Amino acid sequence: MTSETIRDPAGDHLLTPQNSAFIIIDYQPVQVNSIASMDRQLLVNNIAGAAKAAVAYGLPIVHSTVNVKTGLNKPPISQVSKVLRDYPTYDRTTINSWEDVEFRQAVEKTGRKKLIMTALWTEACLTFPALDALKEGYEVYVPIDAVGGTSVAAHEAALRRIEQAGGQMISVPQLFCELQRDWQRSATVPAFMNLFIETGGTAGIQFSYDKAD
Repeated sequence: MTSETIRDPAGDHLLTPQNSAFIIIDYQPVQVNSIASMDRQLLVNNIAGAAKAAVAYGLPIVHSTVNVKTGLNKPPISQVSKVLRDYPTYDRTTINSWEDVEFRQAVEKTGRKKLIMTALWTEACLTFPALDALKEGYEVYVPIDAVGGTSVAAHEAALRRIEQAGGQMISVPQLFCELQRDWQRSATVPAFMNLFIETGGTAGIQFSYDKAD
């Protein structure tokens, strides 16, 4: 069995570490505690896993918070801040992060057109910048199991709106697999395994890994 030659990682139509950027917005205590569209602990596990994947695969990361400097809101939850402690945070007052100059410039500076976008809440702080990014020619990928809304209805309506505008829905496990793509890319296999273990998806991945040995 022979893997094909690695496709151009910058021009690949699928997500690669060389063509995508990770955007993470407002995973702060108030926002997390108001999520009603999925189990909150699962949400936290998944966003931490997605952030760890971005770090492990060397993606440019743009991290934004809202109203920390004004004192109206608290810093990100520890599970996120520990992962992203070496990355700058762009604090803002706008609900739509795309309307914050520093945030938008940070996205532009990544030089990437594929944006893996996560935020709380789905119906506001994710939808608004996603729609703006799509309008400006970016591709938006939303890990639906790492974002959440104030109700199931609000979350699902927001995802439909993003998808109708051209956004693509993915999952956290799909993100891991799409970035890794081949077991022969051995440098990132240990991180790949740990990501699945830490987010609870151990059984299937262990089988695949054993088969690859």
